[in-house]
Amino acid sequence: MSNITKTAMVTVCGRPNVGKSSLTNALVGEKIAIVSNKAQTTRNRICGVVNKGSTQFVLMDTPGLHKPKSALGDYMVKVVTSSLSDVDCALLLVEPIAHVGAPEESLINRVKEENIPTILCINKIDTVKPDELLPVIAAYNEVWDGFDAIIPISAHTGDGLSDLLAEMQKFAAEGPQLFPDGQTSDQPERQVMGEILREKLLLCLDKEIPHGTAVEITKFSERDNGVVDVDATIYCEKASHKGIIIGKQGAMLKRISTLARQDMEKFMGTKIFLETWVKVKENWRDNVNLVHNLGYKDD
Repeated sequence: MSNITKTAMVTVCGRPNVGKSSLTNALVGEKIAIVSNKAQTTRNRICGVVNKGSTQFVLMDTPGLHKPKSALGDYMVKVVTSSLSDVDCALLLVEPIAHVGAPEESLINRVKEENIPTILCINKIDTVKPDELLPVIAAYNEVWDGFDAIIPISAHTGDGLSDLLAEMQKFAAEGPQLFPDGQTSDQPERQVMGEILREKLLLCLDKEIPHGTAVEITKFSERDNGVVDVDATIYCEKASHKGIIIGKQGAMLKRISTLARQDMEKFMGTKIFLETWVKVKENWRDNVNLVHNLGYKDD
């Protein structure tokens, strides 16, 4: 039984593909957010839970801040900006590049408005030499000298993560434990199944196609013998995309489904019987009602 007496609500924010989900997974110690090398992988706010000493950290992994081009994009940007309200601390995650871009400037302005303690995390330090970090720090200090700390980290190797947790600890507030022992995320298992399948779509498909897909879990039930039945519908925007997702003689869909099932079984700790279908919903990302129906809506 843990002895939690403090909590820290922490928003992890940054531009797309900077490593927010990888950092959240690394701090939690297991995979609770999907990752890919494609931008805008994360669409919803996902909470990761870390118990360290007497503190429970609740990490809010957010979509990458970008210029929205659809109703889905509008929703994702709203998730980011609303996640910077009523938190104890913000982590601004950036790459080791000595230039402050528009997304970073926008997020800096937002944390200044909210007057939130903010830690600048320079990620991917395993990809540069130590002396290359000094110009990066200088560039950000020139834009804003109000960071409470600047910590170089690598979500990939784990370097700097203990220093980051120690710094986050300073902003913890006295309060009750929000999540029970052993719970590492606020996501229902059904939602995790959909996200795992969407991750495999991002992994296996090229160009714009995976960004135009959404997953709906239509069945999630457990048999008496412990096997979990999962039925999933993959929505895409064009009939031509449907053909690519299914592939020749169903080969691509079989590959995607097999990879997804393997990860689902790891997560659930039991055998999964997965069935997948592909349907076309033209331009669903621009239809507010369809975006909401597919789970991208405010709570």
